[in-house]
Amino acid sequence: MPWRGAARDPMLLIGFGLLLVGFGFKISAGPFSLWAPDVYEGAPTSVTAFIATGSKAAAFAALLRVLLSSFRAPLVDWTMLVWGLAVLSMTFGNVVAIAQQNLKRMIAYSSIAHVGYMLVGVVAGGTLGGGSVLFYMLAYTFTTAGALGVILLIERDGREAVRLEDFGGLAARQPWLAVALTVFLLSLIGIPPTAGFVGKFYLFGAAVRSGYIWLAVIGVLNSAVAAYYYLRIIVYMYMREPDGAPAVMVPSVAGSFAVVVALWGVVQLGVMPAPFLDLAQAAVAPLLR
Repeated sequence: MPWRGAARDPMLLIGFGLLLVGFGFKISAGPFSLWAPDVYEGAPTSVTAFIATGSKAAAFAALLRVLLSSFRAPLVDWTMLVWGLAVLSMTFGNVVAIAQQNLKRMIAYSSIAHVGYMLVGVVAGGTLGGGSVLFYMLAYTFTTAGALGVILLIERDGREAVRLEDFGGLAARQPWLAVALTVFLLSLIGIPPTAGFVGKFYLFGAAVRSGYIWLAVIGVLNSAVAAYYYLRIIVYMYMREPDGAPAVMVPSVAGSFAVVVALWGVVQLGVMPAPFLDLAQAAVAPLLR
């Protein structure tokens, strides 16, 4: 089928739309993300960590392969459609996360916003845009797995500490867990020198270089909104006293090791990101030939 004719084929456009809906559901992009908060909250925290990282990374890798190698212009002009999904995901995820008191639901809505950030790199395209998406996915994996790992290690009144008030005074009783969670939260905001800052810098920089300046501006503004609900957790840990019984740490060698590895990954990617970005761009380059 000729390229020009394919661009006007209604069945191709319908098929592409349905394909994008399916991928949107898998990566929990707005408006196909309403399943995520309930699943994140209801699943065991270890399962939540896998859904938020491994499952999302696999889906994004498949989405990149499909969009960058199979659906190139002029076959289908999908950039503005993904542009809209990115803005909707960022804005919806961050705004709704502000109202959450359950940390797992907050991370669920936060994950929707981070999908929007990664879609910025998809829209930017090229080796820099695609490589930035893979780099950010790695940074997000370390950060989110670490944050959920800290939640997994904390109990209050014999139950898992997932409510915001459960973290009151944590810094005074479990200082190393409070420091680790603080680093993960600062990375999710995008504060240097964490991996989250470098990942957002690459994503928004790729968007600016590709001419999507307003998309980058919307991403930066959404990051500022996200700072509110992330910093609120830090305030509870360092500046609030627990209301009732304080949270205690659940002894776990495997869990502690996982948090340490995640902490190392967040710092390593923030301090020395270049080798990892080079590997990501090398992985994307064959898709653009």
